[in-house]
Amino acid sequence: MKKLFLIMTVCALFFNCSSDNNVPLNVFESNVNPTFNFTHTWDETSVTNDDFNTISFTNANGDMMSIERLRYLISNITFHHEDGTQYVIPDYLLVDLNSGENLTFESNFDIPKGNYTNVTFTFGFNNDDNYNTSYPDLNSASWNVPDMLGGGYHYMQLEGKFIDNTDTEIGYQYHAIRAVNATDPDNLVFQDTFFEVNLGETSITNDITFDISMNIAAWFKNPNLWDLNNLHSMMMPDFDAQVMIYNNGQDVFSLSGINQ
Repeated sequence: MKKLFLIMTVCALFFNCSSDNNVPLNVFESNVNPTFNFTHTWDETSVTNDDFNTISFTNANGDMMSIERLRYLISNITFHHEDGTQYVIPDYLLVDLNSGENLTFESNFDIPKGNYTNVTFTFGFNNDDNYNTSYPDLNSASWNVPDMLGGGYHYMQLEGKFIDNTDTEIGYQYHAIRAVNATDPDNLVFQDTFFEVNLGETSITNDITFDISMNIAAWFKNPNLWDLNNLHSMMMPDFDAQVMIYNNGQDVFSLSGINQ
């Protein structure tokens, strides 16, 4: 991913490459640096790791629950210029709300000033990136998916406890991966469950910061009302559960602000 992007970028910025989407040679002189801040809410209430480990949240189904771990993967941040050129930041980010690590992503890659029709990122990895095993930081973070489920990496780990319908406190593991039907271990059947998040159009005139919010409560409400009594563990090998997680994730992220 990085090698291909950098070759294309060097070609665009420093040489007069033959293309309908050529980048002007002087664009390097007016580049700016983007930053991304990731914040978290439970509907309208801000959530930090200070709120973890206590039964203090209620999901749309009425389940009382806690959060003990929240980690998720962001990749392929892309700036879609109005001239059709796409500038892809060749990095990924494992956001870890538990430790407070990687809540801010300061890119080392600059982009040209100008008007952009959209800014997007991928939740998780696309398939090409997912099956590249050269991510030592992800490997050491126990982020891998078992080979029996197709390998690759998690997209998200959301864990905690909830009060079940017998008033017992039990654990849940709301993990997102690429959906796999492993009924026949020799013939795994997959469905893509990474998705693209659209932040919309923007005009970039200076170094810019995007504030992106995840509404954690949204993972449990729409279009699938999530009953933790029925789905609280063993969700990774559950093909239907992974598709439900994918569908519920479509409105989880939003752009809460831009500063430049």
